[in-house]
Amino acid sequence: MSDSLVQALKNSATYHHPVSEIQLIETHISWVFLTGTYAYKVKKPMDYGFLDFTALDKRKYYCEEELRLNRRLVPDVYLEVIPITGTPEAPILEGEGEPFEYAIKMRQFNPKTLDQMPQDDPALGEHLEQLALKVADFHLNHSAKTDEGMTFGHPDVVFEPVQQNFDQIRPLLNDPAELKQLDYLEGWAQSTFERLRPLMEQRDKDGFVRECHGDMHLANVTVQDGSVMLFDCIEFNEYFRWLDVYNDIGFLLMDLEDRSLKGLGYRVLNAYLEQTGDYQGLALLPFYKAYRAMVRCKIALFTMGAPGISEEMRQEEEKKYKRYMDLAESYMAVPSRFLIITHGVSGTGKTTISSHLVQRLGCIRLRSDIERKRLFGLKSQEKSHSELDGGIYSPDANIKTYQYLASEAEMLLQAGQAVIIDATFLHQDQRAMMEEVAAENGVPFAIVDCKAPQAKIEEWLEKRSAESEDAAEADVNVMRHQLTHAEPFTEEEMTHVLELASDNLDEVDALADRLASKLGRN
Repeated sequence: MSDSLVQALKNSATYHHPVSEIQLIETHISWVFLTGTYAYKVKKPMDYGFLDFTALDKRKYYCEEELRLNRRLVPDVYLEVIPITGTPEAPILEGEGEPFEYAIKMRQFNPKTLDQMPQDDPALGEHLEQLALKVADFHLNHSAKTDEGMTFGHPDVVFEPVQQNFDQIRPLLNDPAELKQLDYLEGWAQSTFERLRPLMEQRDKDGFVRECHGDMHLANVTVQDGSVMLFDCIEFNEYFRWLDVYNDIGFLLMDLEDRSLKGLGYRVLNAYLEQTGDYQGLALLPFYKAYRAMVRCKIALFTMGAPGISEEMRQEEEKKYKRYMDLAESYMAVPSRFLIITHGVSGTGKTTISSHLVQRLGCIRLRSDIERKRLFGLKSQEKSHSELDGGIYSPDANIKTYQYLASEAEMLLQAGQAVIIDATFLHQDQRAMMEEVAAENGVPFAIVDCKAPQAKIEEWLEKRSAESEDAAEADVNVMRHQLTHAEPFTEEEMTHVLELASDNLDEVDALADRLASKLGRN
């Protein structure tokens, strides 16, 4: 039946609408027919163990699930599930009578996915940041577990596919060095899992296990009409999509790191975190990224053993296997941590500079403008309407904010992350608090002092206030007030200070190099 149906669906006469050209995209589990305006996806009658499409009623059910799941993210693309009647040789789409097959009807979209974009294209970073915000919103606002009997997210259920990777890979290896590397990774995965088990249990109770995307990587992301589009959620296995949200976004971050785009990965992660505030779960990230890399290892080995594979393709898959194994092993490394704080009155470009440093140095940013509002129950772009030295900017609120930033920084350092805090730090006691956090955690400490001419600062602040789309609320009056109350660096503090003229962003890369040397990140 399948061959006849495929041939018929490649015929433009089968469709009831104009067809420009028919293209067939085939995967191991489906056929997708591109017709110009619409695309039609038909599931193959296959059984791989982790999915079973052998029966017609199952294919119908999973078509409906694919429609439901993907419409959460792209409702205008996934249109409907349609019956196919007639015969495989002469199929009728949306016809009367008993269906012999079903298809998902979609609005055809841009087939150029983000994995095909040049890595040095500035638009790639912008698209990825937009994606991070969409994923954050998706994770915050879609299905958490409601049934206490649901086992998704229980630590033992989480570890089962992790262990399965090792069990399925081992029989496919012969090289003693590769077997030793696998044993090394397996031991790390088991010990790391036991260490993280309490955190996994707590996050399961706290609602961080959600019905996620499940297959989040660059080949499943495109740009349509100027907007980033994430498609192709996993529909065929509940356990592959009911995940801790860090397992979900961890796949995307691993994919970026595999493509030598670690800096963009940190840009994605920080945009995601500023939206969600889910800093607690960062300790899980190396474990989940290693798991995702091992899945790719397994797929490469399975592909190498496929019947009829060419020697050239076999060698390519072998390279992939080794690359993903090395990437998985890299997540075992003891992280190089540090704590950086910015310094300067409002409008000196601290946020812009720290954004550059996040990508260059690979760290998590705590932005005081956002975390202050989170602390006091406001959304990041929600205005507090506070007076000068009042409301959420009162002396007491400032103390609470800096104590909160110190607490969050300590948690991140203990989770193995390097940290940069974007705040004014105009008072010596605020800076001393962070230096103490660094000392107690045994990490290097640095202060990035951001300077600019006052006229330039006032120009930037007026522009920012006019745009009014930023979390920061300080205006020119606030900045002038800060200038009169700022406390100079002590002699001891000056040993940690690196200055930057904020009106010359060309110097940020040089600053990053100096910081890397100072903090041991060379």
